[in-house]
Amino acid sequence: MTDALKRLSDEGVAIWLDDLSRKRITSGNLAELIDQQHVVGVTTNPSIFQKAISAGDGYQQQVADLAARKVTVEEAIRMITTADVRDAADILRPVFDATGGQDGRVSIEVDPRLAHKTVPTIAEARQLAWLVDRPNTLIKIPATKAGLPAITEVIGLGISVNVTLIFSLERYREVMDAYLAGLEKAKAAGLDLSLIRSVASFFVSRVDTEIDKRLEKQGSDEAKALKGKAALANARLAYQAYEEVFSSERWAALDKAGAHKQRPLWASTGVKDPDFKDTLYVDELVAPGTVNTMPEATLEATAARGEITGDTVRGRYDAAKADLDAIAELGISYDDVVQVLEDEGVEKFEASWIDLLKSTEAELKRLAPSEG
Repeated sequence: MTDALKRLSDEGVAIWLDDLSRKRITSGNLAELIDQQHVVGVTTNPSIFQKAISAGDGYQQQVADLAARKVTVEEAIRMITTADVRDAADILRPVFDATGGQDGRVSIEVDPRLAHKTVPTIAEARQLAWLVDRPNTLIKIPATKAGLPAITEVIGLGISVNVTLIFSLERYREVMDAYLAGLEKAKAAGLDLSLIRSVASFFVSRVDTEIDKRLEKQGSDEAKALKGKAALANARLAYQAYEEVFSSERWAALDKAGAHKQRPLWASTGVKDPDFKDTLYVDELVAPGTVNTMPEATLEATAARGEITGDTVRGRYDAAKADLDAIAELGISYDDVVQVLEDEGVEKFEASWIDLLKSTEAELKRLAPSEG
């Protein structure tokens, strides 16, 4: 085994695990990954919690207690998920302290059914921050149109945010603008900007999945030659946008006031196409000041087969733009692709949340005491 994960960290890429379960916490596995695999953060989403809680390992006593108290299914889910996030945050606290608050972070998402509602999203973010009550938490808010003003408001309250479900370069710029506006609000309110952190989760593999499907349908040699290029091109141009925004005069004023850059986070970095190398979205997205959140299979693959050869993002912007231009010339609409992906992303998380509601409700009924 190479120490590709250490090399990745040395290049300025923070390695986060895209998974969480109570079993991972109580077995010592999470602590082990932090100790041995350079993991310095954890991300969760509704699909991850649905899978963990449905598997049932370690949740039975808490669910039985919640059933005895006759809590609603929504309250039960929040009590269960925030308990896991709180415990993970405590395990990661030494990393948080050692990195001055940059890493050692655990993300938890607002109810995905609120993705198109601004005011309830803000309320949910405040509630989650209060429930978890750990300084190393990030509240995940989707980068929908309704999510953008919520991001500004929540950052303005001094709550750290992980902006999720970003697919397009235009929306990414809007996300960075929402973050800066939030910092300006926090500054006006007299808050300590150095305590506020944010990452912007730019999704990778799903872009290839959608565009490659359309290229495959065309079937020409030109189309086939572009397979597997869109996602990396999109992400590299996102990093170019990040460099522009965080070298602006607007940013300089916030930087002077103690603010931190909103780091790009590469999400959805497990490959979906078996023809691709399983570390593609790790090896080819190495750039300083980024985060790569990986499913465990990708983490293991990178440890075993990762080829970390230095920065693979900067200096490739022209080639990235040329790849996206070539795809557009074949009649594939970038705007349509990213809208489809955002809609699907919200729908998938909503479906997972509804599955979680149903399975938790069934468990609450099963474990409810027979007496009143």
